[in-house]
Amino acid sequence: MKLHDLRPAEGGGSKARKRLGRGYGSGLGKYGGKGRDGQNSRSGGGVRPGFEGGQMPLFRRLPKRGFTNIFAKKYAEVNVEQLNIFEDGTEVTEELIFEVNLAKKAKAKDGVKILGNGELTKKLTVSCSKFTKSAVEKIESTGGKVEVI
Repeated sequence: MKLHDLRPAEGGGSKARKRLGRGYGSGLGKYGGKGRDGQNSRSGGGVRPGFEGGQMPLFRRLPKRGFTNIFAKKYAEVNVEQLNIFEDGTEVTEELIFEVNLAKKAKAKDGVKILGNGELTKKLTVSCSKFTKSAVEKIESTGGKVEVI
C-alpha cells in the first residue's frame, strides 16, 4: 500500500472544518460560535489550565512533600553476575554493555555503575564510571581488573 492508495474507512471519512463567521445560514455566523461578550469571546481570551474561577486551585490546596535533588547522578546499574555472559579476558566497557543490552543508554546519563550482586566466574577487565566495594572485590578475586573512567 502506498500513500496515494489511502482512503477513509467505508462510511467514515474526514470531517469538514468549521468555517466561522460566514453568515447566519452556516450556524456559525456573526460571533463565530463564541457568543456575544465575555472573556472567552475576546482574542487571546480564556483562562490558563488549572484555573478554577478564583477558587484556590487543586494544585495549591494539596500538601507538598519532599524535594528533588537537582545534583543527583543517574547511573545505569549492572550486577556482577550479569558480566558472566562475556568470554574470559574480555575488556568490558560501557559501550560494550550497551551493545549487548545489559543496560539502556537512556538510563545511563552519568554512566554505568557495577553492583556486587551475584558471583563472577570469568576473568574480566571492567572499565565503568562507578563500582561498589563488593563488586571490586569480586572482580579482582577472579583475577580481573577494575578501571574507573
